[in-house]
Amino acid sequence: MRLVLLGTTGYHPSEHRHTPCMLLPEVGVMFDAGTAMFRAARFLNANSLDIFLSHAHLDHIIGLTYLFSVVREYPLQQIRVFGEAEKLAAIEEHLFSEFIFPARPPMAFHELGANGSVEAHGGVRVSHFPLQHVGGTLGFRVDGPEGSMAYVTDTTAAVDADYVERIRGVDLLVHECYFPDGQEEWAAKTGHSCTTPVAQVARAAGVGQLVLVHVDPLATEVDPIGLEAARRVFPNTQLGADLMQIEF
Repeated sequence: MRLVLLGTTGYHPSEHRHTPCMLLPEVGVMFDAGTAMFRAARFLNANSLDIFLSHAHLDHIIGLTYLFSVVREYPLQQIRVFGEAEKLAAIEEHLFSEFIFPARPPMAFHELGANGSVEAHGGVRVSHFPLQHVGGTLGFRVDGPEGSMAYVTDTTAAVDADYVERIRGVDLLVHECYFPDGQEEWAAKTGHSCTTPVAQVARAAGVGQLVLVHVDPLATEVDPIGLEAARRVFPNTQLGADLMQIEF
């Protein structure tokens, strides 16, 4: 399978990165709907699109309002948006309020239960699991005939976290890494992760490769998270960048 990182920062866009949006173009599966949503049409290669929302913080959902541009460039037969019931209700009430964005894109909301999985387009199964974050968030695992991956964002990485078992053995782990090492206090305060704990999670879970995303938009360095610190723990680590394509 192929994953396209449409957006790899969090909170707000920067000069080089848009907020979270990850696309499996051949099977029409997307994780989160950040400001990078407008890029989806140039990569889509499926008739339908399933969007799985980790949570309803604005940097992860604002792209739902951009769907008109996507379907104008790339007509889709169906768009399904999956999320927790209370998050979908908040999006419906507030984001699509008549005073904020009164035109509703051609999509249907589908609630995710506490456990279970969804048979998504393209013959892949997407399962979800809870993560620790302010207001609650979800991680996702994809299992298909060609490979497996997990998407973990907006949480504080720890090797004893419950989600480590849910991502065990995936070919590709896409995990948030907002802060470099040394910012553990900020990570705990904001519900985000530092570099070394993320690499330790990848090693503990026995994944094939690790890609770090949801990096600090204020960081202007070429390497804002200290990539070598991660590679000392888990050598097969990359820093994600907008429009990066990954085969797994």
